Amino acid sequence: MAELQKETSVELYQEDAYNNSGSTAVEAKADHEESNIQQCDEGKEAEDATNKDPKDESGASNTSTSSTAAAEKHISIQAQLTDLENLTDLDETGKKLCPLCSEEKFKACYNHKLRRHLQNLHWKVSVEFEGHRMCICHLPCQQRKPSLNGDQCSSQLGAHYHCIVCSATVSRRTDMISHLKRHVNKGETEASHTGGSDFSTETKVSGKQSFCEILKESDTNVQVLPNYSTPQNSDSYFSCKMKTNRQLVFCALAVLSEERSPLECLDAFGATGIMGLQWAQHLCSAVKVTINDINETSVKVIRENCHLNNMWVQGENDDSEGEELDEELVSTIEVTKMDANVLMHLRAFDFIHLDPYGTAVNYLDAAFRNVRNLGIVSVTSTDTSSLYSKTLNVTLRHYSCHIVRTEYYKELAARMVIATVARAAARCNKGIKVLLAVALEHFVLVVVRVLRGPTQADESPKKIQQLIHCQWCEERVFLKEGSMVEENLYRQLPCDCHGSMPGKTAVELGPLWSGSLFNTGFLRRMLFEAVQHGMDEIQPLVKSLICESECTTLKQFSIPGPARNVRQECGVVIKTSEKEEDVSSDEQSLGIGKRKMQEGAGNVLKRMKSDVPVEHPAFYYSIHRHSIRGMNMPKLNKFLQYLTEAGFRVSRTHFDPTGVRTDATLAQFKSVLTKYSVPTSTTVQTGGHSHVSEEVKLDMEFASP
Repeated sequence: MAELQKETSVELYQEDAYNNSGSTAVEAKADHEESNIQQCDEGKEAEDATNKDPKDESGASNTSTSSTAAAEKHISIQAQLTDLENLTDLDETGKKLCPLCSEEKFKACYNHKLRRHLQNLHWKVSVEFEGHRMCICHLPCQQRKPSLNGDQCSSQLGAHYHCIVCSATVSRRTDMISHLKRHVNKGETEASHTGGSDFSTETKVSGKQSFCEILKESDTNVQVLPNYSTPQNSDSYFSCKMKTNRQLVFCALAVLSEERSPLECLDAFGATGIMGLQWAQHLCSAVKVTINDINETSVKVIRENCHLNNMWVQGENDDSEGEELDEELVSTIEVTKMDANVLMHLRAFDFIHLDPYGTAVNYLDAAFRNVRNLGIVSVTSTDTSSLYSKTLNVTLRHYSCHIVRTEYYKELAARMVIATVARAAARCNKGIKVLLAVALEHFVLVVVRVLRGPTQADESPKKIQQLIHCQWCEERVFLKEGSMVEENLYRQLPCDCHGSMPGKTAVELGPLWSGSLFNTGFLRRMLFEAVQHGMDEIQPLVKSLICESECTTLKQFSIPGPARNVRQECGVVIKTSEKEEDVSSDEQSLGIGKRKMQEGAGNVLKRMKSDVPVEHPAFYYSIHRHSIRGMNMPKLNKFLQYLTEAGFRVSRTHFDPTGVRTDATLAQFKSVLTKYSVPTSTTVQTGGHSHVSEEVKLDMEFASP
């Protein structure tokens, strides 16, 4: 009986391997039978080795490669219906079992009935993607939540689909289709993923061949794991769309490194370590870089990337080995595995960059606790759904701010983040000076300088105010202090919508930052650093930020410089001397270079009151939002000239390509737009005279002041 059981087990194992049934049949075998099967297979391979032909060997190699390729996918993912039929198994009575259903779900039947079952139940409701079909699966693949008693019932397992890209299980067909659309939008296909869920953490990092690919950015190489662009499926996240963010942060650090050296810098959320590696590679001995991440896999990836860029990880090698490698290594990096809050509470830094997945409000208190005086804190927020007025409940929970969807929603998000940063700094007895605020499609970046002392801590919260927003014409103005009556709120708006329109037309938004969003002198120095390090991609963005900070057009923009040691880059005069600092009056008022200029440190506040430049106007108007129906509006650059000729300060804004930042009110803005707009071809010619339609007349009357 024992020999008969061995023979039947061997036959079943060979039949499963021939039909490519995957891991479902192997799991059904007992452990003691697997050892006997391997012994029988080795004996058969030894007997057939002498009788094999070269043709048979080539055929065997082809079948082995195809079987390994098929093993990467789930059994429910097939190209044709016949491939799914070949996976069926014969029982003792000669009937076939369904490969995608359990025996309790579907009993064994003959061939014609099984084909009808596969076609109607599995194939018709499948999801097609790149020549493959993901059929519905009824096998116990999903881990169900345990009941109150702690038991898991297999009869309660529902139908589901297996994703061909990330191996995820999705219950509904519509959810599976939307899940695949997200992969397509991110540029992820079947070829870019190799079943990352089947690899363990050790195999991902131990061997270099387990990495997906090596990416290069700003002369820095990083190895990334499979599914590196999806943070839900990868322990080490890397986004190519955040290159602009990384370059802006690097330029801000490069400007700070000219003021003091060496700098202790912290990348609190390293992931692959790309940002910290760029700091150490380009700034070398001017910075002491610390890359932190709480994930063990990410820490191992960071160490591998340090070796890939010829950098020594502090504390990894012995002193004797470090002395031999000092000539070849570029820089030294400290890699830590800690919670970001704990690390920032334990140590002090000159430069801190926060870039978590989502909001950064949970780490602001720890960041401002130990940051040094005149240091810089940069915050990157990627929770665009709450920042851009899509999830208002989350916005209120994270930022304690009430907002609505407006035409200037991106600048509203930037001012909301700065207000949160200012309150966190004030709790630590520190004030802030905003150096840069950028809001693009995927992130909101805020860079602030930290000013120690209760005086500075009291000044920053004074710039946090409420905003009055008209829901009809979208006019806005910051609420003045002492306005408590609701009637006074409407009087502060320059529009007359409250008297002409029914209901409540104005809402109170905020609290928001009402101060300036840019520091012109700091941006000029950032442009110089971008030119010095060859970062051509962000130079147009920095130039537009400089123009926006001074509220001037690009053609009229120029930076006066000293008579010596100057050069002109992109139409901007920039000082090129590395020893002398190009410090604007606003930056001198902050006491930049305090360690080198001890004599002028006592007059910081006096210079701040006397040398503060005129701030740019708050918010902007969209020329498309306020265009008149039936009228062709002028080109944007022409319209900027018309506003300048009317005596207003104007500039374009990076927040909106159709936005105009100006100190004119909305009524003045519309009057200039109406004056230079031309009627469209909808005008009616009657008796040699053109008559504009009644709808156009009403729009023109409403737009006039």
